[in-house]
Amino acid sequence: MRLPSVGVEEELLLVSATGDPLPRSKAVVAEAGELDVALELTRAMVEINTPVCTTADELRGHLLRMRSQLASAAAGEGARLLAIAVPPHGRAAQSITRKPRYQELAREWGLLAREQGVCGCHVHVGVPDRETATKVSNYLRPWLPVLLALSANSPIYLDQDTGFASWRWLMTTRWPSAGPPPYLESVEHYDALVAMHLAAGTLIDERMVYWDIRPSSHLPTVEVRVSDIPLTVDETVLIATLIRAIVLTALEDGGRGPTLEPEVLRAAYWLAARDGLTARGLDVLTAEAMPMAEAIGQLLRYVDPALQMLDAVELVRDGVERSLREGNGAIKQRKAFREGDDVVTLTEIKP
Repeated sequence: MRLPSVGVEEELLLVSATGDPLPRSKAVVAEAGELDVALELTRAMVEINTPVCTTADELRGHLLRMRSQLASAAAGEGARLLAIAVPPHGRAAQSITRKPRYQELAREWGLLAREQGVCGCHVHVGVPDRETATKVSNYLRPWLPVLLALSANSPIYLDQDTGFASWRWLMTTRWPSAGPPPYLESVEHYDALVAMHLAAGTLIDERMVYWDIRPSSHLPTVEVRVSDIPLTVDETVLIATLIRAIVLTALEDGGRGPTLEPEVLRAAYWLAARDGLTARGLDVLTAEAMPMAEAIGQLLRYVDPALQMLDAVELVRDGVERSLREGNGAIKQRKAFREGDDVVTLTEIKP
Protein backbone atom coordinates (compact mmCIF):
# COMPACT_ATOMS: atom_id res chain seq x y z
CA MET A 1 0.00 0.00 0.00
CA ARG A 2 1.19 3.51 -0.82
CA LEU A 3 1.78 5.36 2.45
CA PRO A 4 -0.50 8.38 2.94
CA SER A 5 1.01 11.85 2.70
CA VAL A 6 0.73 14.42 5.48
CA GLY A 7 0.64 18.20 5.75
CA VAL A 8 0.07 20.55 8.67
CA GLU A 9 -1.51 23.95 9.24
CA GLU A 10 -0.32 25.73 12.38
CA GLU A 11 -2.16 28.78 13.72
CA LEU A 12 0.10 31.11 15.71
CA LEU A 13 -0.55 34.21 17.81
CA LEU A 14 0.97 37.68 17.32
CA VAL A 15 1.46 39.71 20.49
CA SER A 16 3.01 43.02 21.49
CA ALA A 17 6.10 43.45 23.63
CA THR A 18 3.85 43.22 26.70
CA GLY A 19 2.12 40.06 25.46
CA ASP A 20 -1.25 41.48 24.38
CA PRO A 21 -2.71 40.29 21.04
CA LEU A 22 -1.36 42.54 18.30
CA PRO A 23 -3.54 43.08 15.17
CA ARG A 24 -0.66 43.12 12.67
CA SER A 25 -1.28 39.93 10.69
CA LYS A 26 -1.60 41.59 7.27
CA ALA A 27 1.73 43.38 7.66
CA VAL A 28 3.43 40.23 8.99
CA VAL A 29 2.13 38.12 6.08
CA ALA A 30 3.44 40.74 3.65
CA GLU A 31 6.80 40.79 5.46
CA ALA A 32 6.97 36.97 5.20
CA GLY A 33 7.23 37.21 1.41
CA GLU A 34 7.17 33.79 -0.32
CA LEU A 35 6.50 31.85 2.89
CA ASP A 36 3.17 29.97 2.69
CA VAL A 37 1.37 31.86 5.44
CA ALA A 38 -2.25 33.01 5.54
CA LEU A 39 -4.50 35.42 7.40
CA GLU A 40 -6.95 34.00 9.94
CA LEU A 41 -10.21 35.09 11.59
CA THR A 42 -8.65 37.64 13.92
CA ARG A 43 -5.95 40.14 13.02
CA ALA A 44 -3.63 38.78 15.73
CA MET A 45 -3.44 35.31 14.15
CA VAL A 46 -1.43 33.88 11.26
CA GLU A 47 -1.34 30.39 9.79
CA ILE A 48 1.57 28.52 8.24
CA ASN A 49 0.88 25.73 5.74
CA THR A 50 3.54 23.10 5.15
CA PRO A 51 4.08 21.45 1.79
CA VAL A 52 2.82 17.89 1.36
CA CYS A 53 5.26 15.58 3.18
CA THR A 54 6.00 11.86 3.01
CA THR A 55 8.18 11.48 6.14
CA ALA A 56 8.21 12.82 9.68
CA ASP A 57 11.72 14.23 9.18
CA GLU A 58 10.54 16.18 6.13
CA LEU A 59 7.59 17.59 8.08
CA ARG A 60 9.81 18.54 11.01
CA GLY A 61 12.24 20.37 8.74
CA HIS A 62 9.49 22.43 7.13
CA LEU A 63 7.94 23.37 10.48
CA LEU A 64 11.26 24.44 12.01
CA ARG A 65 12.06 26.58 8.97
CA MET A 66 8.61 28.11 8.66
CA ARG A 67 8.23 28.90 12.36
CA SER A 68 11.64 30.58 12.38
CA GLN A 69 11.02 32.59 9.20
CA LEU A 70 7.60 33.73 10.39
CA ALA A 71 9.04 34.75 13.78
CA SER A 72 11.60 36.86 11.90
CA ALA A 73 8.84 38.47 9.81
CA ALA A 74 6.85 39.18 12.99
CA ALA A 75 9.87 40.78 14.64
CA GLY A 76 10.26 43.00 11.59
CA GLU A 77 6.77 44.35 12.31
CA GLY A 78 7.33 44.78 16.05
CA ALA A 79 5.47 41.60 17.02
CA ARG A 80 6.31 38.47 18.99
CA LEU A 81 5.15 35.10 17.61
CA LEU A 82 3.73 32.62 20.11
CA ALA A 83 2.98 28.89 19.92
CA ILE A 84 0.06 29.17 22.31
CA ALA A 85 -3.59 28.30 21.78
CA VAL A 86 -5.32 31.22 23.58
CA PRO A 87 -4.18 34.77 24.43
CA PRO A 88 -2.45 34.78 27.82
CA HIS A 89 -2.98 38.54 28.29
CA GLY A 90 -5.22 41.30 26.94
CA ARG A 91 -8.98 41.24 26.39
CA ALA A 92 -11.36 38.60 25.07
CA ALA A 93 -12.74 40.43 22.01
CA GLN A 94 -10.31 40.65 19.11
CA SER A 95 -10.19 42.70 15.91
CA ILE A 96 -11.58 40.73 12.94
CA THR A 97 -9.56 40.40 9.72
CA ARG A 98 -10.89 42.59 6.93
CA LYS A 99 -11.92 39.84 4.53
CA PRO A 100 -15.57 39.53 3.40
CA ARG A 101 -16.03 36.03 4.79
CA TYR A 102 -14.59 36.88 8.19
CA GLN A 103 -16.60 40.09 8.37
CA GLU A 104 -19.75 38.06 7.64
CA LEU A 105 -18.85 35.64 10.42
CA ALA A 106 -18.55 38.59 12.80
CA ARG A 107 -21.92 40.00 11.72
CA GLU A 108 -23.71 36.66 12.06
CA TRP A 109 -22.04 35.33 15.21
CA GLY A 110 -21.11 38.52 17.04
CA LEU A 111 -19.02 38.12 20.18
CA LEU A 112 -18.54 34.41 19.51
CA ALA A 113 -16.50 35.31 16.42
CA ARG A 114 -14.68 38.23 18.06
CA GLU A 115 -13.61 36.01 20.97
CA GLN A 116 -12.39 33.24 18.66
CA GLY A 117 -8.74 34.28 18.61
CA VAL A 118 -7.65 30.72 19.37
CA CYS A 119 -4.90 28.74 17.67
CA GLY A 120 -5.12 25.12 16.63
CA CYS A 121 -3.11 22.64 14.61
CA HIS A 122 -4.83 21.00 11.63
CA VAL A 123 -3.35 17.81 10.21
CA HIS A 124 -4.18 16.75 6.64
CA VAL A 125 -3.60 13.12 5.66
CA GLY A 126 -3.98 12.04 2.06
CA VAL A 127 -6.85 9.68 1.18
CA PRO A 128 -8.12 8.48 -2.20
CA ASP A 129 -11.48 10.26 -2.09
CA ARG A 130 -14.19 11.86 0.10
CA GLU A 131 -15.94 8.54 0.71
CA THR A 132 -12.72 7.16 2.18
CA ALA A 133 -12.38 10.30 4.28
CA THR A 134 -15.75 9.62 5.93
CA LYS A 135 -14.75 6.03 6.70
CA VAL A 136 -11.43 7.12 8.16
CA SER A 137 -13.26 9.69 10.30
CA ASN A 138 -15.04 6.89 12.16
CA TYR A 139 -11.72 5.19 13.00
CA LEU A 140 -10.24 8.45 14.27
CA ARG A 141 -13.17 9.34 16.57
CA PRO A 142 -12.22 7.02 19.50
CA TRP A 143 -8.75 8.58 19.72
CA LEU A 144 -9.69 12.27 19.62
CA PRO A 145 -9.57 12.73 23.44
CA VAL A 146 -6.09 11.17 23.55
CA LEU A 147 -4.85 13.47 20.78
CA LEU A 148 -6.36 16.46 22.60
CA ALA A 149 -4.67 15.50 25.89
CA LEU A 150 -1.29 15.13 24.19
CA SER A 151 -1.48 18.50 22.44
CA ALA A 152 -3.16 20.57 25.20
CA ASN A 153 -1.52 24.00 25.36
CA SER A 154 -4.05 26.55 26.61
CA PRO A 155 -4.52 26.59 30.40
CA ILE A 156 -3.76 30.31 30.86
CA TYR A 157 -6.29 32.75 29.37
CA LEU A 158 -6.30 36.52 29.97
CA ASP A 159 -4.08 36.32 33.06
CA GLN A 160 -6.06 33.49 34.64
CA ASP A 161 -5.51 29.79 35.14
CA THR A 162 -8.72 28.46 33.59
CA GLY A 163 -8.55 25.11 35.36
CA PHE A 164 -8.47 23.40 31.95
CA ALA A 165 -5.46 22.04 30.08
CA SER A 166 -7.20 23.02 26.82
CA TRP A 167 -9.36 26.11 27.25
CA ARG A 168 -9.27 26.44 23.47
CA TRP A 169 -11.36 23.27 23.19
CA LEU A 170 -14.06 24.83 25.39
CA MET A 171 -14.09 27.95 23.24
CA THR A 172 -14.24 26.17 19.89
CA THR A 173 -17.09 23.87 20.89
CA ARG A 174 -19.46 26.85 21.14
CA TRP A 175 -19.82 26.88 17.34
CA PRO A 176 -22.87 25.18 15.76
CA SER A 177 -20.85 22.34 14.17
CA ALA A 178 -17.81 21.77 16.37
CA GLY A 179 -16.36 19.03 18.52
CA PRO A 180 -16.40 15.36 17.51
CA PRO A 181 -18.10 14.57 14.21
CA PRO A 182 -21.05 12.19 14.16
CA TYR A 183 -20.56 8.61 13.01
CA LEU A 184 -20.71 8.95 9.23
CA GLU A 185 -22.55 6.26 7.29
CA SER A 186 -21.37 7.55 3.91
CA VAL A 187 -20.24 10.66 2.06
CA GLU A 188 -23.92 11.23 1.24
CA HIS A 189 -24.66 11.25 4.98
CA TYR A 190 -21.96 13.88 5.51
CA ASP A 191 -23.26 15.99 2.62
CA ALA A 192 -26.83 15.76 3.95
CA LEU A 193 -25.75 17.01 7.39
CA VAL A 194 -23.86 19.91 5.83
CA ALA A 195 -26.87 20.74 3.65
CA MET A 196 -29.10 20.74 6.74
CA HIS A 197 -26.82 23.23 8.50
CA LEU A 198 -26.67 25.45 5.41
CA ALA A 199 -30.44 25.44 5.01
CA ALA A 200 -30.92 26.19 8.71
CA GLY A 201 -28.43 29.07 8.60
CA THR A 202 -26.09 27.58 11.21
CA LEU A 203 -23.29 27.57 8.59
CA ILE A 204 -22.50 30.11 5.90
CA ASP A 205 -20.45 27.61 3.88
CA GLU A 206 -18.86 24.17 4.16
CA ARG A 207 -15.62 25.65 5.50
CA MET A 208 -17.57 26.44 8.67
CA VAL A 209 -17.81 22.73 9.45
CA TYR A 210 -15.57 22.90 12.51
CA TRP A 211 -15.86 19.25 13.54
CA ASP A 212 -12.60 17.84 14.84
CA ILE A 213 -12.46 15.64 11.73
CA ARG A 214 -13.81 16.50 8.31
CA PRO A 215 -13.21 15.68 4.66
CA SER A 216 -11.29 18.64 3.29
CA SER A 217 -13.45 20.88 1.12
CA HIS A 218 -10.59 21.57 -1.31
CA LEU A 219 -7.94 18.84 -0.92
CA PRO A 220 -7.93 15.00 -1.26
CA THR A 221 -7.39 14.64 2.48
CA VAL A 222 -9.05 13.96 5.78
CA GLU A 223 -8.46 16.96 8.06
CA VAL A 224 -8.05 16.43 11.81
CA ARG A 225 -8.59 19.64 13.82
CA VAL A 226 -8.72 18.47 17.43
CA SER A 227 -5.29 19.70 18.57
CA ASP A 228 -4.26 22.88 20.28
CA ILE A 229 -1.25 24.42 18.57
CA PRO A 230 1.53 22.42 20.25
CA LEU A 231 4.28 24.25 22.09
CA THR A 232 7.09 22.62 20.09
CA VAL A 233 7.67 21.35 16.56
CA ASP A 234 8.48 17.90 17.94
CA GLU A 235 5.04 17.73 19.56
CA THR A 236 3.36 18.75 16.29
CA VAL A 237 5.29 16.02 14.45
CA LEU A 238 4.24 13.51 17.13
CA ILE A 239 0.55 14.39 16.77
CA ALA A 240 0.73 14.39 12.96
CA THR A 241 2.49 11.01 12.91
CA LEU A 242 -0.06 9.43 15.26
CA ILE A 243 -2.92 10.75 13.10
CA ARG A 244 -1.21 9.46 9.97
CA ALA A 245 -0.81 6.05 11.63
CA ILE A 246 -4.50 5.90 12.58
CA VAL A 247 -5.47 6.76 9.01
CA LEU A 248 -3.13 4.08 7.65
CA THR A 249 -4.64 1.57 10.09
CA ALA A 250 -8.12 2.47 8.85
CA LEU A 251 -7.07 2.15 5.21
CA GLU A 252 -5.59 -1.28 5.91
CA ASP A 253 -8.80 -2.41 7.67
CA GLY A 254 -11.12 -1.13 4.96
CA GLY A 255 -14.31 -1.07 7.05
CA ARG A 256 -16.46 1.77 8.38
CA GLY A 257 -14.99 1.86 11.88
CA PRO A 258 -16.48 1.39 15.35
CA THR A 259 -19.65 3.08 16.56
CA LEU A 260 -19.44 4.81 19.94
CA GLU A 261 -21.84 5.91 22.64
CA PRO A 262 -21.79 9.72 22.13
CA GLU A 263 -22.06 10.46 25.85
CA VAL A 264 -19.00 8.34 26.60
CA LEU A 265 -17.01 10.18 23.93
CA ARG A 266 -18.22 13.50 25.33
CA ALA A 267 -17.10 12.52 28.85
CA ALA A 268 -13.69 11.45 27.54
CA TYR A 269 -13.31 14.80 25.77
CA TRP A 270 -14.13 16.75 28.92
CA LEU A 271 -11.60 14.80 30.97
CA ALA A 272 -8.91 15.34 28.31
CA ALA A 273 -9.69 19.06 27.98
CA ARG A 274 -9.75 19.65 31.73
CA ASP A 275 -6.84 17.51 32.89
CA GLY A 276 -4.77 16.80 29.78
CA LEU A 277 -2.01 14.27 30.32
CA THR A 278 -2.89 13.95 34.02
CA ALA A 279 -6.50 12.99 33.26
CA ARG A 280 -8.20 9.85 34.44
CA GLY A 281 -9.33 9.08 30.92
CA LEU A 282 -11.86 6.70 29.43
CA ASP A 283 -11.69 3.77 27.09
CA VAL A 284 -14.47 5.07 24.84
CA LEU A 285 -15.21 1.58 23.44
CA THR A 286 -15.84 0.01 26.87
CA ALA A 287 -16.58 3.13 28.99
CA GLU A 288 -13.97 1.94 31.50
CA ALA A 289 -11.95 4.57 33.37
CA MET A 290 -8.17 4.48 33.09
CA PRO A 291 -5.24 6.88 33.50
CA MET A 292 -4.55 8.94 30.38
CA ALA A 293 -1.10 7.39 30.14
CA GLU A 294 -2.77 3.99 29.79
CA ALA A 295 -5.15 5.34 27.14
CA ILE A 296 -2.13 6.63 25.22
CA GLY A 297 -0.58 3.18 25.54
CA GLN A 298 -3.72 1.66 24.01
CA LEU A 299 -3.37 4.00 21.04
CA LEU A 300 0.28 3.06 20.56
CA ARG A 301 -0.57 -0.64 20.54
CA TYR A 302 -3.41 -0.03 18.09
CA VAL A 303 -1.22 1.77 15.56
CA ASP A 304 2.01 -0.20 16.08
CA PRO A 305 1.82 -2.03 12.71
CA ALA A 306 1.21 1.29 10.95
CA LEU A 307 4.08 2.97 12.83
CA GLN A 308 6.35 0.17 11.69
CA MET A 309 5.26 0.77 8.08
CA LEU A 310 5.98 4.49 8.56
CA ASP A 311 9.35 3.76 10.21
CA ALA A 312 8.18 5.91 13.12
CA VAL A 313 8.00 3.54 16.11
CA GLU A 314 11.00 5.10 17.86
CA LEU A 315 9.97 8.67 17.04
CA VAL A 316 6.51 8.20 18.54
CA ARG A 317 7.66 6.18 21.55
CA ASP A 318 10.32 8.75 22.43
CA GLY A 319 7.90 11.65 21.88
CA VAL A 320 5.24 10.17 24.13
CA GLU A 321 7.77 9.27 26.84
CA ARG A 322 9.16 12.82 26.73
CA SER A 323 5.68 14.37 27.04
CA LEU A 324 4.77 12.13 29.97
CA ARG A 325 8.12 12.78 31.67
CA GLU A 326 8.61 16.51 31.01
CA GLY A 327 5.03 17.64 30.39
CA ASN A 328 3.39 19.20 27.35
CA GLY A 329 2.56 22.86 26.76
CA ALA A 330 -0.29 22.91 29.26
CA ILE A 331 1.80 21.48 32.08
CA LYS A 332 4.74 23.80 31.34
CA GLN A 333 2.50 26.88 31.07
CA ARG A 334 0.77 26.15 34.34
CA LYS A 335 4.08 25.59 36.12
CA ALA A 336 5.45 28.90 34.79
CA PHE A 337 2.28 30.76 35.77
CA ARG A 338 2.29 29.27 39.26
CA GLU A 339 5.94 30.20 39.79
CA GLY A 340 5.50 33.76 38.51
CA ASP A 341 7.41 33.22 35.27
CA ASP A 342 6.38 34.74 31.93
CA VAL A 343 4.12 32.47 29.88
CA VAL A 344 4.73 34.68 26.84
CA THR A 345 8.49 34.08 27.00
CA LEU A 346 7.91 30.33 27.46
CA THR A 347 5.78 30.08 24.31
CA GLU A 348 7.62 32.59 22.10
CA ILE A 349 9.09 31.30 18.82
CA LYS A 350 12.51 32.72 18.09
CA PRO A 351 13.76 33.59 14.57
